[in-house]
Amino acid sequence: MEIKFGNLKVSEEAVKHLEEVVKTSWVSGGPKTKMLEKSWGNLFGYKYNIAMSSGTCADMAACMTLYDISNNSKVKPGDEIIAPALAFAAVGNSIRAAGFTPAFVDVKRDTMNIDANKIEEKINKKTRAIMAVHTMGKPCEMDKILEIANKYNLKIIEDCCEAHGGKYNNQFVGTFSDMATFSYYVAHIVSCGDGGMLSTNKKIVADVADSIKHHGRKPGSLYFDHLRFGLNFRMNDLTASVGIPEINNFWNIFNKRKNNFYGLTERTKDLEEFASFVEEQPNEVVSPHAFSVILKNPKHDYSKLYKFLESKEIQCKRNFGSMPTQHKAFEYLEHKLGEFPEAEYVGNNGLHFGIHQFLTEDHLDYASEALHEYFKEK
Repeated sequence: MEIKFGNLKVSEEAVKHLEEVVKTSWVSGGPKTKMLEKSWGNLFGYKYNIAMSSGTCADMAACMTLYDISNNSKVKPGDEIIAPALAFAAVGNSIRAAGFTPAFVDVKRDTMNIDANKIEEKINKKTRAIMAVHTMGKPCEMDKILEIANKYNLKIIEDCCEAHGGKYNNQFVGTFSDMATFSYYVAHIVSCGDGGMLSTNKKIVADVADSIKHHGRKPGSLYFDHLRFGLNFRMNDLTASVGIPEINNFWNIFNKRKNNFYGLTERTKDLEEFASFVEEQPNEVVSPHAFSVILKNPKHDYSKLYKFLESKEIQCKRNFGSMPTQHKAFEYLEHKLGEFPEAEYVGNNGLHFGIHQFLTEDHLDYASEALHEYFKEK
């Protein structure tokens, strides 16, 4: 039996949309992209939605808007954006690509999210925003983050790339902040194969982001008039055609994945002495992105567990690692191993695998049996 991290099946509805696009001479940012933007906004109540070519591009564009929308008009390259030390590398890379410096904060081991109690110590006169990443679909402590942002007059970017449909205090993630970003990569709840979205309820953010994704072009301009730093972040209509039916069927997909999340959680309760798993608290809805396993004792050997599950054809991925201290790409910041102990622990001892909607009860049994077989020998 095989468990892939994600799976994409192009629906009949998607094929119809694709055929309609092929018959036209317009693919880049056409009517299908607009349809996807409208459908996404209607799903969660996001007022403005700007489709992007990936979740990474959405993160980059979100960071780039800060030059125009910040409360402090003196925002300049080299200023800082606070971000969790543990997250997919796109978080740190997007901050760098937008011209900012990532100011990393350690995470809480049990949530893998930024430790809100450690944010204030990182704030200085160069701090412009906080990027709150809802890792593995687990919502951040947005009430605490909002309190800090308001206190220091900072913007908030919510990276919801792994958290479609998640809720905190009965409110959808992505609605607490100035702007939110989403990914439509194949492993995510809504999949276009690739693609992303920047959502916001603020018109100024939407206007600037829309300009940024067109090389900073002046909105409505019929000639090359570039007002700001921008790049080509446009989604095309072929990509949008695949995603439209996914959005229309969102809650069926979400609920199937959530049942898989609950089912595997129930099957592995007796393994809690060996590993910790993502837990859902009463005030939140965890988005069923993946199934995370963090070893409680390093002696149980993450690398062996990884190889064991892969040998069983259960496709695994590391739980990201600490960007500033476990990835060479961020060596230039000169952080030292040990500065982010919780992120480093998770990076050394955590992995995750898919719980996508195409899995059956037999797949869940198989994954549970594999985990039990591994830990039985420990």
